[in-house]
Amino acid sequence: MSTYRVQPGTVQETLLIPLYGRAVESRKPEPAPRDPRAEEIVAAIDYDFARLDGLQSLLGSVLRTSLFDHWVRAFLTEHPTGTVVEIGAGLNTRYERVDNGRATWFELDLPDVAELRRVFLDDTPNRRMPAASVTEESWTREVAGAGGPYFFSAEAVLPFLDEAAVRGVVDMLAERFPGSLPALDTSSPWIVGNQDTHDALSKVAARMRWGCADAAELREWRPGTEVLASHTLVTLPSALTAALSSSYREMLGRSGRAAPSPGRGLPDESPAAGVTREHGPGDHLTLMKIVVIYWTS
Repeated sequence: MSTYRVQPGTVQETLLIPLYGRAVESRKPEPAPRDPRAEEIVAAIDYDFARLDGLQSLLGSVLRTSLFDHWVRAFLTEHPTGTVVEIGAGLNTRYERVDNGRATWFELDLPDVAELRRVFLDDTPNRRMPAASVTEESWTREVAGAGGPYFFSAEAVLPFLDEAAVRGVVDMLAERFPGSLPALDTSSPWIVGNQDTHDALSKVAARMRWGCADAAELREWRPGTEVLASHTLVTLPSALTAALSSSYREMLGRSGRAAPSPGRGLPDESPAAGVTREHGPGDHLTLMKIVVIYWTS
């Protein structure tokens, strides 16, 4: 594989944080998740990854990705021929980690990011990489042609839009894909307002614009919206926590608590799990909520 250079200060640089987090994690004796493809991509990118070493947010990105993987696996267990749509796919390799060989995948991102993905990842008959903004409607026609049920994974993307754009995306998905399962992460207004001191965001040019104080707000945006699960990184589903290494379980036990089970909609979920500690500059694990919602109309 040839070496690809990522220029500092570009949107592409932002994608390297979760990628590197997974690559570092994958080299551990008990990784969560194991991601050899991420290791290969990191080795092929010309970038000073050492500037990211030791960041607490690398761990946060790993746990966040593990939760999204957990939800996608649950969806594919119930709907093995369903459609998974990665919104703002970046350099995510969830397809390599959880695909069952029967589902249809769409990995959506901006044209320059889609071009970067194709340096390392290939389209296949059941994996396509549309190049478009999530705010555009053009990509939804291709996805609708694949048929459902649908799981939309918007990991680490919507907070970088303003609230009006996020509402537009929510409206578009609800109208075009009623009954779908979207999963997304939110960031608190505190962290949006303090990005310049954030351990990882302070190192890149991209800035978050949408702060959400309570995931329950999403219920008010669309009639018929139901929040099936809401977690912080220290209130993960008990089944996911149990699968983590003993060191992670010990750390999460000190930081908060594992969410109880069961809940409605997906296995081992707990609706509206709250932030367990005060927000502070070094307290990044508790500043994000990750939710999965359901539209009935």
